[in-house]
Amino acid sequence: MHDKPDEAVGTLIEEFLTARATRKPSPHTLAAYRRDLNAVAALVAADGDDATPLPSGRLPIGALSPRVMRAAFARFAAPRAAASVHRAWSTWNSFFTFLVAEGVVSGNPMPAVGRPRTPLPRPKPLRGEDTPEELLAAVARAEGRQRDPWPERDLAVLALALCAGLRLSELLALRVSSVAGRDGERRVDVAGKGGRPRTVPIEAGVDRVLAGYLESRRLRFGGRSVRPDGPLLVDRVGEPLRRGGLQYLVESCYRRAGIGDRVPRGARLHALRHTFATRLAEDGAGAAEIMRLLGHASLASSQTYIEVTAGQQRAAVAANRTNRAVSGLSVDRR
Repeated sequence: MHDKPDEAVGTLIEEFLTARATRKPSPHTLAAYRRDLNAVAALVAADGDDATPLPSGRLPIGALSPRVMRAAFARFAAPRAAASVHRAWSTWNSFFTFLVAEGVVSGNPMPAVGRPRTPLPRPKPLRGEDTPEELLAAVARAEGRQRDPWPERDLAVLALALCAGLRLSELLALRVSSVAGRDGERRVDVAGKGGRPRTVPIEAGVDRVLAGYLESRRLRFGGRSVRPDGPLLVDRVGEPLRRGGLQYLVESCYRRAGIGDRVPRGARLHALRHTFATRLAEDGAGAAEIMRLLGHASLASSQTYIEVTAGQQRAAVAANRTNRAVSGLSVDRR
């Protein structure tokens, strides 16, 4: 393979996006890729030596040297938030990695281009000391107002999220055989993010909830509905539960429990996973244990739960009104 420095950046961007489309990203993600690639390419084209800027669609890929990319990203970063610049950097890094693999360029200039650090997202657990317990108790009660109540299934979903910390995609990927192990050593085998498998121990209470759910499923759909290779979570007609259905199920559970105001914005189902991790930290688990149980790729992500817990402890101490009395004291040595 040989370098092709005269190929137009615009054409190569479309080839890259076509290759990415086979991975089935969301339309929003593809649009963000295109927007970031075209925005930086336009800055490079407008910063050329000629008096008349070259259209970015005709910009040769050979013009994108490390020096040129550094200058373009400096201009790109000026009016934008750090997270936006970081995302654009990652997109361009993936773009050049693709071009190297295709033999279009010999190297990737992006390691020579600085990028801002983005702070790790803060955990968003359910608010309220007893909120998880209230949620579970409310969902365990079948309500006549529901068209087709299935509290056993709903309780199984909540138990797996609150007591095993599973992500939405991990819940949907579970098979009946994913719950395994002998008595006293029960576990859930999880197909984690990025293809990283992990095992999460479950206690007897969660095991009983899952067993109760599977028995209720046998009564609804027959014994063949719980074959080991079948999906663990199904909808009310026995079909595999899908993303939208699972999100709606959890929202419905919040409404039935009357705790909607205690669920952080932007963390509906994920709030259950964050609650699991936060309680682990509150009960003394270390960052390494949290990392293994949640399937984090880095220790830094797990550390945020411990930092939040420490912050909550400090806030609780600060709220103690005795502190206000102490702060007003001074020693009188007369």
